[in-house]
Amino acid sequence: MKRTIIKIDEDLCNGCGQCITGCHEGALQLIDGKARMISELFCDGLGACIGDCPEGAIELEEREAEAYDEIAVMERISLKGGDTVLAHLKHLKEHGETAYFNQGLEYLKNNNININLTTLNIKQMNSEHQHKGCACPGSEAKDFRTPVAENMNTNQATDVASELRQWPVQLHLLNPMAGYFKNADVVLAADCVAFSFGNFHNHFLKGKTLAIACPKLDTGKEIYIEKLSAMIDESKINTLSVIMMEVPCCGGLLQIAKMAVDASARKIPVKSIVVSIQGEIISENWV
Repeated sequence: MKRTIIKIDEDLCNGCGQCITGCHEGALQLIDGKARMISELFCDGLGACIGDCPEGAIELEEREAEAYDEIAVMERISLKGGDTVLAHLKHLKEHGETAYFNQGLEYLKNNNININLTTLNIKQMNSEHQHKGCACPGSEAKDFRTPVAENMNTNQATDVASELRQWPVQLHLLNPMAGYFKNADVVLAADCVAFSFGNFHNHFLKGKTLAIACPKLDTGKEIYIEKLSAMIDESKINTLSVIMMEVPCCGGLLQIAKMAVDASARKIPVKSIVVSIQGEIISENWV
């Protein structure tokens, strides 16, 4: 499967080892004076080590890679002591990876490993997702499934609250294994839809996870198919609603979705929604 994973430029790497301390999962090690990826299985692809490279030798790339395994990581790092386990869980918490975080806690419980978890403030797991280590804040994964209205001040009370539950939203940037896709109802919308349909958030997006794409201008249709297929099979999304504009080129988005379903072991309901350029719903059907 394709997923986001660490890439190291050995020509730039000076062997300082700062990225090694940033990788609590143990995916990176210093070998022959260079940082090396020792196992894709342990790399979560969240980029915590990037901020620790003074030479800019580490970046994230999307490629074929072995799926990340949280249980395998916990088996590995639990031997290194409580501080390493805490650093790892904090890393997941700050990225909003609730499913992996809970798997880690379950591993500790099932294996009778007693670690003081009070510093993690576990009750806040679903509301605190700010990570400052990534080199590109615009592509940093954020899961903010909390009521926006609670954070609105008096002057904003008449504004329409956003129903967006995560960041990023562009399909090229999305990790199909991210926690906010687990068992989610997903909206796959053409880029222009939200600008045409004025009530997009309340009518289409509420309670759902979003991906946007342009079947005409975006490149890499195969990547989109693989990502959607991974959402279906690995993250086990419940439904996929494809929202398109009435213009002919938008129809390619539904074709991508259908090809992803055909390529998946699981079969999920797919809804086709077509919106006019004046913001009216022309059709809405399960296909």
